[in-house]
Amino acid sequence: QVQLVESGGALVQPGGSLSLSCVASGFTLDWLGLAWFRQAPGKEREGISCISSDYRILDYADSVKGRFTVSRDNGKNTVTLQMNSLKPEDTAIYYCATDLNDCDLGIHGGNYDMWGQGTQVTVSS
Repeated sequence: QVQLVESGGALVQPGGSLSLSCVASGFTLDWLGLAWFRQAPGKEREGISCISSDYRILDYADSVKGRFTVSRDNGKNTVTLQMNSLKPEDTAIYYCATDLNDCDLGIHGGNYDMWGQGTQVTVSS
């Protein structure tokens, strides 16, 4: 049993907030960076954040900077993405992934080893 599981996706109105969780089971996240990605219909997958194992590195895409906040609780083997001021453009499937580079090279330079199944976020009135 080695997996990442995202949860928390939902339908939310523009301007609303949502919190996504990524929980690791069968292994520990203690030494791994973790990134969040999203993919909207018909669009390329977009890296939106990365948090290093020791909390030193926090990397955000410009599209979410100031609105989204990533955090982690290694004791709970969990990484959280808090999303505020949501926009329709945020509608996508959100994925988490482990980064063997521990976010040292940022979102776009990660070595993404394991992916979750994704959770759907829909922002609509």
